[in-house]
Amino acid sequence: MTARKLRADVPALGEAAYFNFGAHGPSPEYVVEAASEFIADHEYGSATTDPYGHAFETYESVRDRIAAFVGADADEVALTESTTDGITRIAGAIDWEPGDVVVRTDLEHPAGILPWKRLEREGVEVRVLETEGGRIDPDEYAEAVADARLVCFSAITWTHGTRLPVADLVETANDAGAFTLVDAVQSPGQVPLDVSAWGADAVAAAGHKWTLGPWGAGFLYVDRDAAAELAPRAVGYRGVEDPDADEIEYKPGAPRLEVGTATAAAHVGLAEALDAIDAVGVDAIESRIEALTDRFKEGIPEDRLLSPREFESGLVTVDVDDPEATVERLADRDIVVRSLPYPDAVRASIHAVSTEAEVDRLVDALAEEW
Repeated sequence: MTARKLRADVPALGEAAYFNFGAHGPSPEYVVEAASEFIADHEYGSATTDPYGHAFETYESVRDRIAAFVGADADEVALTESTTDGITRIAGAIDWEPGDVVVRTDLEHPAGILPWKRLEREGVEVRVLETEGGRIDPDEYAEAVADARLVCFSAITWTHGTRLPVADLVETANDAGAFTLVDAVQSPGQVPLDVSAWGADAVAAAGHKWTLGPWGAGFLYVDRDAAAELAPRAVGYRGVEDPDADEIEYKPGAPRLEVGTATAAAHVGLAEALDAIDAVGVDAIESRIEALTDRFKEGIPEDRLLSPREFESGLVTVDVDDPEATVERLADRDIVVRSLPYPDAVRASIHAVSTEAEVDRLVDALAEEW
């Protein structure tokens, strides 16, 4: 399969120049069909087939598929609804004490902000590491995490599209004895991903962006040793060994963070999407994204480009005078980008399924903004 063929299977793209994959990647027809067929099979056959057995078999198969895609083992993967859901499950599985320190960067999505803000009510200190241009200063980071209980940062920043040195940041936090949680939602389907190489305790992500999977197909990697220390507050029959036992005995590994009855439809669709991504090849996808973003950046003045000039990801942030008005004007011309609250700018998310002609349309439209 090629990126061109992958695009042809996505009905939502049509004639629009769509550059918002960092928020939502429209799914191919066969992804939606796979999710729909699971629901039909599960519901229509429920009178003659055990619906719980069907669901649990599916949980296992999609967990296997996701694990293979991200470089993990199946028992290191929990099925979630979203990246936010995964981060929140980690936040709720640690036995926090007053005075504990959480460190996050000022580049985080609300998914990596709100769960820690909630913990401030319990006396947890949330320390925000200031950055510049989407970069972390290693010395300032080391100082900030020296006494931390948990550190949360993004692998690829949603604000600038910068790619952070995850393994190095994890190593520094590990040396300080901190739990490391990585928001990797901008990575799957865009760049090669091997969570085991990062060495993090947990990695939260989802499949509704660059993999072109459905909404609701989140996943959470948790290192086995780290999982053994987690005691989720949200607990249900899927996360325990025996739901009828007198004492709670959590399942080993990441599945202890799963809770109860949930449809596997979105994850079935994601498994189909991952097959398509693998058919094209992540290396080929990344290479095409690089070529298209280079083409785009060539048309952006130096003083307007807020992302790195050299390629790091398909997320490219551009300074305009009125971001929200710019988004609306471009939408009137069937060009889709988004505005960002920080930095106050617009962001184009360029995928391998984008075309050179669409990139040129975006460059020409933005040129009218300055």
